[in-house]
Amino acid sequence: MEKAEIETITKPYRLLLSCPSGLSPSQISVVFDGVYDRIPHPDINLENSISEIWDQRVQKNPSLYNGTKFRYGQHVWNGGGGSNQEPHVCLHLGLTDYRTFVGTNLNPLWERFLVRSEDDAIRCQHTSSSLGNGAIVETSDKKVLVLQRSNNVGEFPGHFVFPGGHPEPHEVGIISHHHEDMTDSKAINNKVSQEMFESIVREVVEEIGVPSGSLHEQVFIGISRRELNVRPTAFFFMKCSLSSREIQKLYSSAQDSFESTQLLTVPMIELENMVSKMPGCHEGGFALYKMMVEAVKNV
Repeated sequence: MEKAEIETITKPYRLLLSCPSGLSPSQISVVFDGVYDRIPHPDINLENSISEIWDQRVQKNPSLYNGTKFRYGQHVWNGGGGSNQEPHVCLHLGLTDYRTFVGTNLNPLWERFLVRSEDDAIRCQHTSSSLGNGAIVETSDKKVLVLQRSNNVGEFPGHFVFPGGHPEPHEVGIISHHHEDMTDSKAINNKVSQEMFESIVREVVEEIGVPSGSLHEQVFIGISRRELNVRPTAFFFMKCSLSSREIQKLYSSAQDSFESTQLLTVPMIELENMVSKMPGCHEGGFALYKMMVEAVKNV
């Protein structure tokens, strides 16, 4: 049964939302609005550290680019009361950027941006909370795709991760809340909702090298927030019609293969032993996948 829940802090992640039966695109909607943007912290010195941290990072790596990102605010869950009513989730998203993510979530002082509250939206209201995405991709021979991150990436170099990245505002024509095309909020919300699914397919294609036509049955399985840096990630499950061997051949020519050093195709039992070497948000993604697998067994 789907539910919103908060995990105990002893784990490296919190499951903000779990959907073990998997939600299709028609069961996901979005409200994109400035009310879900980050609230500046009242400590002016802490606020000023955002630009200081960003400037330091750019000096070390001049290729850093400050692109806009969707900000996770909260969600509303409707479990579908009647027998004919499907469960549905509405994501409440604002706008942030990579600079603010680096300056809040990745700031050495990131814990000072948090508010003491059991309410996740209040707890993280001063952080960028840019929404990442991750994919549990199952091959035709029932393996799961896992990447080992390169040593040149900004977060968790050398760690195991599921393919993923971010849904991108620019892909749906969003530059700011005041852009001239922002007048039709319903159309914008629909576009952003579509981008949730289209972006995760795009990330898998770019990082793994498989054709988009080989990916099917994409479903949303929940949201995990890493305890370290309070980083939120939306997770999806999808199947690939290609075998592990076929996928390995395509990986070498993947557009973004430079972000990783190797692709592993792993059976579920081996995956259990690898999750401790994943960032907390991806460890939470594995927990969501396990819940989905168990739910299928119990049907």
